[in-house]
Amino acid sequence: MKKIALITNYNISEKLAAAMRVADKIASYTEEILIPVSFKERVMRSKNHRKEFTYKSVEELYSTAELVIVLGGDGAMLDTARRVAATGTPIIGINMGRVGYMAELEMDELDLLPKFFEGKYRIDERAMLEAEVISGKGMKKFSEFALNEATITNGSAARIVDLQLSDGDELVYTYRADGLVIATPTGSTAYSLSAGGPIIDPKLACLCVTPICPHTFSARPLVFPDTAELRVKNICVREKVLKLTLDGRATYDLYYGDSVTVRRSGLTVKLVRIKEQSFYSKIRMKKFV
Repeated sequence: MKKIALITNYNISEKLAAAMRVADKIASYTEEILIPVSFKERVMRSKNHRKEFTYKSVEELYSTAELVIVLGGDGAMLDTARRVAATGTPIIGINMGRVGYMAELEMDELDLLPKFFEGKYRIDERAMLEAEVISGKGMKKFSEFALNEATITNGSAARIVDLQLSDGDELVYTYRADGLVIATPTGSTAYSLSAGGPIIDPKLACLCVTPICPHTFSARPLVFPDTAELRVKNICVREKVLKLTLDGRATYDLYYGDSVTVRRSGLTVKLVRIKEQSFYSKIRMKKFV
């Protein structure tokens, strides 16, 4: 393997040191270890530069890497997942966060990394969402991808909003709630779970809609086939603008009359699995059940 990207926040001493430990493990298996050029000075000042390191722009790094190793928490994994989905580059996650549900290895398991280069691994392919915002006049504003979820809320203020959910042309429900979460099976263990949604085996082909603090006893999470085309319309007259948030990072304005169409994307994320660990053993270990 010629090019491996090593992604972390090199400005944090603990993560810089961890990245150097990973570099030691993989140096003999690759020609180049790609590091974001924005961290070049930090690596140089720490006197950790080595001959295998090549510094690239983020865009070039993700477009040329044959494997991406991410050291961080689930947020770092989600950011990387969105960036590499179009290229199909596999990802190995090494947990340095609090939960690290998406990561494959802990820092005390780095001796397992050579298994990848020996072909002793499998690819866990995860479905993504495509979210498209349509104005009240029917004009497409933008579209973006997410691995975990698309969330529509009031933003920072905890106020009840009014949202209309449809599947295609069929009205499903009109909600009064703090918001809605539309999640993939991967995202079912994230925000959707916190809002009372079900844990969904990632082998299932479905989408889950979970209301956030609904102002009624009858509003419950709904599971749709992944062929559904879910549309959430902002019908809230009390608030000037709502917020669409993708994977807890990217946020977009949603004005009165605007709609968000959420469907399964044609893109997938390829997570490398080295350990013989099932989905259910992982949720037990992370204490989700």
